[in-house]
Amino acid sequence: MADFTSSLHSQQLELTRYLRDPDSYPPPAQMNPARAQVYLDLVLNNLLGLLGGTFPVLVAVLGDAGWRALVRRFLRDYRAQTPRFGEVAREFVDFVASLEDSPGHEHPWYAFLPELAHYEWVEMALQQLDAAPLNTRDAAQLLDRPLRLSPLVWPLAYIWAVHRLGPGNLPSEAPEQPTLLLISRVPSGQVQFSQVSPLAWRLLQRIEQFPDMDGRAQLHALAAEAGASDVTSFVADALVLLRQLHEQAAVGVAAAPVFRLLS
Repeated sequence: MADFTSSLHSQQLELTRYLRDPDSYPPPAQMNPARAQVYLDLVLNNLLGLLGGTFPVLVAVLGDAGWRALVRRFLRDYRAQTPRFGEVAREFVDFVASLEDSPGHEHPWYAFLPELAHYEWVEMALQQLDAAPLNTRDAAQLLDRPLRLSPLVWPLAYIWAVHRLGPGNLPSEAPEQPTLLLISRVPSGQVQFSQVSPLAWRLLQRIEQFPDMDGRAQLHALAAEAGASDVTSFVADALVLLRQLHEQAAVGVAAAPVFRLLS
């Protein structure tokens, strides 16, 4: 029994090595090569299909051959930490990021690929997120209560203009200014992307960084960061921005603390 178990384990390892890297490892000696090829095609094609729907622009940029080579390299070199198919795309994003400083592979390479992969993954991630929108009936309390960012709204900053990349736009140098985006899931379930100003992006970032500060303190701190000479005017303008974000259900206020009377 022990010998059988050991032999089976050895065959499984041989098959796994072959499926990951058929250029370096042969199929198990006891296995029909044609049958092994069926398994090889099945694994690769399933992975291509699983990832291709999440990264359509990446596929278009690399072309079919380049995309196939990249996915095969992912299968060969990367060791995913999740058994869940829905999380493989997140691992693929990490894999592409690890190749950022590794030019010269068999597929075409562009410096923006890691950010493009992340940008495309974000849409799927937000669609699948199990979270409720913020209460937006608290506009009168925006200045007096701590602010909260909706879990269905993510501020993102990229070096590259990821929303403009495609086969017809393959820049070799990043733009001088970063691309600041707001991704949000609307009640219909659709995910929308919009560009935001540096001021709006920093306000959203501050709300995450300093969750105990009320809205008034956040706006005054934002004025100090910006070096505003007229703090009153700056805060008034920033309040207009804050209210716009609130109307978009991007920002709300923290729930009021519940006090219980001790008997």
